[in-house]
This record gives sequence, structure tokens and C-alpha cells, in this order.
Amino acid sequence: MAEFMTETAERSAVVPRPGTSGERAGRSGDGAAGPLDGQEAAALLERTRALVDPELRAAFASLPGSMRRVALYHFGWQHADGTPAAGNAGKAIRPALVLAAATALGGPAARAAAVRAAAAVELVHNFTLLHDDVMDRDTARRHRPTAWTVFGDPDAILAGDALQALALRMLAEDPHPAAVPAASRLAACVVELCAGQHTDTDLESRAPDDVTLDEVLVMAEAKTGALIGCACAVGALYAGAGDEEVAALDGFGRQAGLAFQLIDDVIGIWGDPRNTGKPAGADLAARKKSLPVVAALTSGTPAATELADLYAKPHHGQDAEAAAEIARTAQAVERAGGRDWAQAEAADRMARAVQELARAVPDPEAAGGLLALAEFVTRRSS
Repeated sequence: MAEFMTETAERSAVVPRPGTSGERAGRSGDGAAGPLDGQEAAALLERTRALVDPELRAAFASLPGSMRRVALYHFGWQHADGTPAAGNAGKAIRPALVLAAATALGGPAARAAAVRAAAAVELVHNFTLLHDDVMDRDTARRHRPTAWTVFGDPDAILAGDALQALALRMLAEDPHPAAVPAASRLAACVVELCAGQHTDTDLESRAPDDVTLDEVLVMAEAKTGALIGCACAVGALYAGAGDEEVAALDGFGRQAGLAFQLIDDVIGIWGDPRNTGKPAGADLAARKKSLPVVAALTSGTPAATELADLYAKPHHGQDAEAAAEIARTAQAVERAGGRDWAQAEAADRMARAVQELARAVPDPEAAGGLLALAEFVTRRSS
């Protein structure tokens, strides 16, 4: 285990800023992720889409037409008019983690058995995206208009509900002995996700100086870490793992998921819209109390006071003056230390994730797929 900790800590120590060369740096022993890591993760994600997409398409075929068209549009497989599209269905990170965890603990046979469960996890993830877009009034996802902007709120919400139901039905009809505990874990995860989303929306209505960093970290673990941890745990269940291994993989996923959310929040402020598919500064315009923002607000610096004043005023408009105001807000977050804190905290959470993973999978080679995926999501720019 000591060898595992040394090797993986070196690989996970640095989380570069989006847009820097660190995203594609070599695996050279300097702590940067390497092309082998990126290539390994890309291959895992591509293989996951090839395995999971047929399961998803078959599940969509059972939906009523009104909900099916929204689901197919959301996944990028149809245009709004119902004609076929070859769009972006997402990176498939969560189903890839299911399959990687099953492989790490049970080999190829466990991976093959877990494909339906991986599809179920992807359905739950997309159920949350459909609902989040409605609640957050986000107008773009995956480089195209969000479902609610095309079909309206009711259709988008109902399609999300249908995806959640499909996920649980897929597990209910799976004869594998792990299907029942996996369904139970996934259902509990959905409750946690809803609680996290409720906290998130509640925080948005509170004054900038009335939100603590601990609150936002707990909320982020519930909203993001819970499903990533659940994905890893479901994979472990399908490999026949014991309770301690399942718990350790859940812990790995939760910590890696929190690192993911930290980087996602950084990208939400400083990411390039050409990569993210979302308008520049959308989170700041919505006055979201993301992790870098709250870290900045609670820093006690002059920039924190400036940021609180900016956040106390609603953002309006799409003109040059509005864009300049967003730029000033982003600069205030950075000067107050929010960006640096988020980068450092993401690296720390990845180190904790490595510790959890070592408990369940002591062999670094067997854990390679899980590590490659975790490194991929914390070193991305979109």
C-alpha cells in the first residue's frame, strides 16, 4: 500500500488551471498528468459510450413519444424537430466509473455484468441535469440550447422524472444479485442529490456574508460527490466486493467528486465558452455561491468586500457594460484567493481520494482505470 500511495500521490498532486499546458503534460514524475493518463481515460470513456449507449437507446424506446423526444434531444441524438443528430451525449464519466470499479475488483466478467447498472447511473445523472437546467435557468448545455428552452419547463421536468424511473426499472429487471443493493444505493443517492440541490437553491437566496465555506462543501458533496461515489460503489457491488471495499470506493468517488466540483466551479468562472458550451461568467451572472466565490467572500480581504458589494446587486443585461461587470467580479474572486484556494483544495481532495482507493484496491495497476478517470475530471478545461 505504501508503494501505491507514493505513486498515486505523485500523479495526483497538481491540479493545473484550466487552459494551461498542465492538462496535457507528460507523466514524467513531476506530478503532472501525462498523455498516457489522458489517453487511458479517453479510451475508457469511448469504450463506455459504446457499451452503455445501446442500453440507453433501448430504454428510451419504451418512453412515451413526448418524453422520448426530449430525452433523445438532451442526449444529442435528435434535433428538436425529431431528425437524427450526431451530437454530444456527455463524457460518460459516471458510467465509466461503474465499469472501472467493477473491473478493478472483479475483472472483465464483472465489467460486462455491470453495463446495465452503468446505464442506470447515467440516466440518474441526466435526470439531475434536466432538472438543474430548469431550476438554474441555464440556456446552454453541451453546445446547444437546454431542453427546457426548446420544449418548455413541463416537458423537461417530466422527461427528467422519466429518466429516473427508467434507471430504477433497469436495475429492478436486472437478474444480477447485486441489482437489489445497487438499486437501494442509487435511490438513497437520489434523495441525497435532492437535499444537496435544495441547499444550493436556499444558499442563493441568502446574503453573500451569510454563507460559510463548510456549508458549501457539504452541499457540493451531496450534489456531485454522492453520485460519483455511488457509481464507484455500484461497480464494486457488481464485482462481489465486501462492505469495506464498497465503502472505500464510495469514499474515493465522493472525494474525487468534490475535486471535480471544485474544478467545475473554476471552469464556470474562468472557462472558455468555446470549450464549455456555456456563456462566459454564467455562474457569476446568476450570483451563484460556488466554492471559489464563497472562499473569496470569506477570505477577509479587501477584494472580499468588493466581491460582496458586487454580489449584492443583481446582474442584468448582455451589453459591454454587463460583460465588464462580470470581468470585475471574476477578478475580485481571484484577488481574494478564491481561485487558488479551489485549486489547492481540489488537489487535497484528490489525495484523500487516493487514500480511500488504496484501501479497496491496493494494486496500482488494478486501480489504474479509476485513477485515470479521476485525474481526467480534475484536469479538464470543459
